[in-house]
Amino acid sequence: MKAMYSPLLPELTPISELQTLVEHRSVYCLDHYELNIFETHNKSEKVSLVFNDLVITAMLRGKKVMHLPTVSQQPFEYLPGESVIVPGREIMKIDFPEASVDNPTQCLAVAISSEKIKETIDFLNEKFPRAEAHFDWNIDLEQFHLKNSMSISNALDRLIAVSREDVDMKPVLADFTLKELIVRLMQTQASYLFLEQYKRYTTSHRFSFVVDYIKQNIRDKINIKTLSDKACMSEPNFYRTFKREFGITPIEFILAERLKIAKQELAKPQVNVTDAAFRAGFNSVSYFFTAFKRHEGISPSDYKKRIFETPNA
Repeated sequence: MKAMYSPLLPELTPISELQTLVEHRSVYCLDHYELNIFETHNKSEKVSLVFNDLVITAMLRGKKVMHLPTVSQQPFEYLPGESVIVPGREIMKIDFPEASVDNPTQCLAVAISSEKIKETIDFLNEKFPRAEAHFDWNIDLEQFHLKNSMSISNALDRLIAVSREDVDMKPVLADFTLKELIVRLMQTQASYLFLEQYKRYTTSHRFSFVVDYIKQNIRDKINIKTLSDKACMSEPNFYRTFKREFGITPIEFILAERLKIAKQELAKPQVNVTDAAFRAGFNSVSYFFTAFKRHEGISPSDYKKRIFETPNA
């Protein structure tokens, strides 16, 4: 099945070098941010943690249960492949229900100065304004619990690597990478808001209107000219702006939607792979096979077999 988008796993600290079994901390401090890697090797409850600045966190190993009273009324599970955005000065209470020496948790936390966030957002709003003037670039704290996009995961990988390097250009490289992480976070939030919750914005955001059209016509041939006309934009501007706002191209979005439908069809016992491909809007079975395996890590035939295989008694 499709792999989670999770940063590469840093090595665990040897047990003999741990300062504590609960939230052992490795920290890398640079201009405008502090990168922390936390490890917990013992089951614990209501462990407190707070940062002065906004924090982008990413779960790497194990499971936590998060208590964030100002952003969530209920505690929630936090798993690898996910990120959580925590406002500055928010007191986190964290449970580690399954942590042990053999099953440690590991979590990344990047605290970013408000000045760097503001600088990045102001630059984007001035140089690369959003498609709709009433939707500025910003970090949406209502979307605090996210499934990682590939772009967020890759940006975190690069930030970890550059933070641990010992090179003369480290401050410059770190600054570029930090800005990229902020941008990728906002793109991922925008992608969820306008591509997944599009029904709320079809009358106020042109791309949500386009997404609604794509979803209603996903089994038909869809071309960029039609989509750009519906967005009242030229083809190059539509393509460029869509990718800038969401981190993916319109073609990539259409492909993802077709693969989503194909998986739904493959889950039906009476539907074979060829039928699933055509029902999802693919006009080439060979291309469907290639695209499915590239995105899901498994062929559509094996995907279907896995759904219906009988567990061993």
